[in-house]
Amino acid sequence: MLTLPRRRIIKRRSDFQRVYRSGRSYANRYFVLYVFPSDGVRGRVGFAAGKKLGCAVTRNRVKRLLREAYRLNQDRVREDAALLLVGRKPIVDAKCQAVEQAFLQLGQQAGIFKGSKKDLHVFHGAHHGVRPKHGKSTARQKRS
Repeated sequence: MLTLPRRRIIKRRSDFQRVYRSGRSYANRYFVLYVFPSDGVRGRVGFAAGKKLGCAVTRNRVKRLLREAYRLNQDRVREDAALLLVGRKPIVDAKCQAVEQAFLQLGQQAGIFKGSKKDLHVFHGAHHGVRPKHGKSTARQKRS
């Protein structure tokens, strides 16, 4: 039986923020997958469910579904990736097999599985993995 070691689960807020802010995101109907090149412990993963999903019981079920989808496929995941899985509203009514299939499809798209040629260190897009700070202008205009 495959277990998910505690040392591989992201718990600290700062680690969640780093993956969320600087990672590349991929989404499907059930969850959003954030991928960030791992810089320490091999293959770390975090699970989150916001309060919009419902009461604590519901949020805990969502995290269990996400954890199980990852646990069943953890041997396929590359060790140079830090992942964050954030549940979306439709996952509340989803079956475990549907969430696992969604994880496999999104993981393939994101290139997180072993044997993938996708470079996790290259971020495409306007922000290149760094989001601008809100409310701060980069170019200041002088008043006369």
